[in-house]
Amino acid sequence: MRRPVQALLLALSGLGLLRATLLSDLYLRYVKEGMRPLLVASGVVLLALGAAEGWSYAARLRRAPAADGSPAPPGDTPDHGHGHGHGPPWVAWLLFLPALSLLFWAPPALGAYTASRETPQAVPVTDQDDFDPLPATSPLPLTLGDFTRRVQQDRSRAVQGRTVLMAGFVTPDGSGDGWYLTRLILNCCAADAQSVKVRVHGVAAPKADTWVAVTGTWHPSGTLGTSSAEAGLDARTVERIARPSNGYTDGPPLVTR
Repeated sequence: MRRPVQALLLALSGLGLLRATLLSDLYLRYVKEGMRPLLVASGVVLLALGAAEGWSYAARLRRAPAADGSPAPPGDTPDHGHGHGHGPPWVAWLLFLPALSLLFWAPPALGAYTASRETPQAVPVTDQDDFDPLPATSPLPLTLGDFTRRVQQDRSRAVQGRTVLMAGFVTPDGSGDGWYLTRLILNCCAADAQSVKVRVHGVAAPKADTWVAVTGTWHPSGTLGTSSAEAGLDARTVERIARPSNGYTDGPPLVTR
């Protein structure tokens, strides 16, 4: 690949990273929030390398021919259209696609397609003494993971009869029996995403990937407080909400009632 093309690719990649991290929160679609400083630093380095490469190439073109008549270094002399040089193979131009996508079209965040193919994240085992009393708030805001732990491990059955409030995106269930309220959780980046799901009963499934806040009560299935209990909800209300800026966490619903 010729040096001008290399310089342009480096610069576009750097600009794309800086746009996704400094001018927007697009980077949160692919990595955790804590990686922002590293991405900003990488964008600055790539932009600096591209500028340096372009400046070096331009300086060589402006430089007077050597006194001994020695030829210019390979790749430093333009082809002038005579067909003697060899441009980059067509596959190399595909490297521009990810760089340009960060500038003009960012790939969407992971959603129902990924969640339907991922094995749900195992819920950590919680000692009975570690379950704090639930506040009297109604509806009670919970994360999907907290609700699942309460349903399957809390022998005091504190969620029985309680109206809870949770938020996530819609993942259709291929069996036709309800749908899933879902969250995707990242350890590092989108490549290691794992899902947390709660089955929703009693309400028709909204469109896949729609972010919703759901209120309801535990759907009786299995023995509450044991692993046989289903992490399911008999929905009372389903309200469409905006996707959180950092949707790759199992956070409580950011809605007020």
